[in-house]
Amino acid sequence: MPAQARHLPSSLILLGAGKMGGAMLEGWLAVGMPPEGVTVIDPRPSEEMTRLCADRGIALNPAEPKRPDVLVLAIKPQMLDEAAPALNALLGPQTLIVSILAGKTVGDLRNRLPAADAIVRAMPNLPASIGRGATGAAANAAVSEAQRLMADALLRSVGTVEWLPSEDLIDAVTAVSGSGPAYVFHLVECLAEAGAAAGLPPDLARRLARATVTGAGEMLFQSELSPETLRQNVTSPGGTTAAGLQVLMAEPQGLKALMRDTVAAAKKRAEELAG
Repeated sequence: MPAQARHLPSSLILLGAGKMGGAMLEGWLAVGMPPEGVTVIDPRPSEEMTRLCADRGIALNPAEPKRPDVLVLAIKPQMLDEAAPALNALLGPQTLIVSILAGKTVGDLRNRLPAADAIVRAMPNLPASIGRGATGAAANAAVSEAQRLMADALLRSVGTVEWLPSEDLIDAVTAVSGSGPAYVFHLVECLAEAGAAAGLPPDLARRLARATVTGAGEMLFQSELSPETLRQNVTSPGGTTAAGLQVLMAEPQGLKALMRDTVAAAKKRAEELAG
């Protein structure tokens, strides 16, 4: 059993069991969360979620759920106002809220849930659905060390967790790791198109591009070397890789400037959505 299991809460309510909520639930069970301590509330659970709850003995949409140690908010952000009155009744003085609601600040949650005290705001990303997520998290001042460890254990069950010194950094996290998988997917698209333009059959170019990026990602995951060192290890002076990188790393129109603008645009939009 993973070491973080000792920090898991004894009782938890998951509000919203869609793709991300469901992935988190499977992660909690995998690291040792007792299924009898979990309650799932979702007005339209999928067949898979209904079957999982039945098979593992997890309470699904009980008439009178008990107050939990942790309430995880994984619904769509626009559903918060409608759900708030019922949620407020579930909050006890020691309940920790873990929210993955995009654009909803700790202040927003406190305004809609006046009984809330300890709140962790987290931003996971899509690879959490396969246990390889990257999550940025920020805790308000009311979160105790024990509650922070509980939140860390829950979030770490689906990937890595980076604790932020301030909630103000969440928008930047959203722009980098939250939106980042889409940037990588587009990189694969562009690499495949470039391969086709260089003369490869399009299907072959797509397969090579996909395998190249997933393989390089796995090297990053397994290696302790920095991305810079890994890049240098692949690059022979005067070779083909060096010729390609000369274009990719050109200033001011190279990838560095383009990525800086990309992240800045995503961060700006995250700030706008947060109001």
